[in-house]
Amino acid sequence: MPDRGFLRLPTRNRELALIALALLIATAGFAAVQLARAQEFASSPLIAAAFFAGAYLIAHLVVRITLPDADPYLLPITAVLTALGLIEIYRIDAKLARDQGLWIVLGLVLFVGVIVAFRDIRRLETLRYTCGAVAVVLLLATIVLGSEVNGARLWIRVAGLQIQPGEFAKILLVIFLAGYLRERREVLAAPARKVLGIGVPALRHSLPLLIIAGASLVLLVAMNDLGSSLLFYVIALAMLYIATGRLLFVGLGAGLFALGATAALQITPRVQTRIDGWLHPWADEQAQCCYQITQSIYTIADGGVLGAGFGRGVILNSGGGTIIPYAQTDFIYSVIANEMGLVGATAVILLYLLLAWRGFRIATTADDGFSKLLAAGLATAVAFQVFVIVGGVIRLLPLTGLTLPFVSYGGSSVTANFAIAGLLLCISQRANRERV
Repeated sequence: MPDRGFLRLPTRNRELALIALALLIATAGFAAVQLARAQEFASSPLIAAAFFAGAYLIAHLVVRITLPDADPYLLPITAVLTALGLIEIYRIDAKLARDQGLWIVLGLVLFVGVIVAFRDIRRLETLRYTCGAVAVVLLLATIVLGSEVNGARLWIRVAGLQIQPGEFAKILLVIFLAGYLRERREVLAAPARKVLGIGVPALRHSLPLLIIAGASLVLLVAMNDLGSSLLFYVIALAMLYIATGRLLFVGLGAGLFALGATAALQITPRVQTRIDGWLHPWADEQAQCCYQITQSIYTIADGGVLGAGFGRGVILNSGGGTIIPYAQTDFIYSVIANEMGLVGATAVILLYLLLAWRGFRIATTADDGFSKLLAAGLATAVAFQVFVIVGGVIRLLPLTGLTLPFVSYGGSSVTANFAIAGLLLCISQRANRERV
């Protein structure tokens, strides 16, 4: 009798089965929040779950047709994460959940557009310098035209919408670095001369990387944002190490950034305030940076091991606002830990680890240098962003203002992360087809 276990299912059928599981989680979560809120069943959660299911099933059908050999786990993982985020945002504010649902649909539209346009991922390599230039333009536009919100200049208002160009700039930066490092990795790995006994590449080869280092520090000062600056720099260092295998470059790069950041902090008081709030959160609990951290710790602790359950956590105050300011964005993980407990919060971390593992696995199976570096860079971007935001809410790291991928409220973040998922699936399709 043939083995009919789950792993014996065809690739796309496995994906469909896991997406169905994610849709069950979404339906149950919406219903639980509605019952806890109104003590009676209503049809609105089922309608929301139906739209969510329809959008993901359409995305699955497109993947089934265009990328039949692609990784079967990436899309279901994003479905579970977006479902959990949407449930908790609905718990906080139904209107915000409606807006987030629209952004998820738009993100899935972008996802479909990416896998249709770049089914042959090698087409992107010819656009590496264009992508690098567009990334620079987006960041410059943010610095010049961006509006300041809570002390950071990260958003541009377009047609009544707030867009965060940095979310898309990081993807373009990874594409540029993948193409550039694939082309120059031999000369970077085998330096042409020595300075103070240390082998270094020729300036013409390392200049773009030095520009990225300087740009990260400019972002820290001009945008008053530690998170984006650190994210861009870590992506560059990780991809440089993957391309060359030289830890020396990583050490020198980290030291250079640390020196520059120390100097930059003297002229960026907001970042210094965040660091002070991280080191001494109970020194002044009324200050916003301190208040957010302390409330986050209390909220996580209140969840205990198993949590209060969807819709039953202590999230809102008597006025209907959230106990933690900006809980739907920076502190959504604290809300998850409160309602799902240590078990649920750990499960979310494991989902992100699985997502990163699939990304790096795609990188190792890819058969060309550009695809390997692109997949590794995208996986690094997602993994490091999760590390930084979770580290911030549990006080392992200073708060950075980054968002939790696929979970936090925010249109730019959601749509950009779906573009990352689409690119990873395109790389996976080519790698798996070549192996067959």
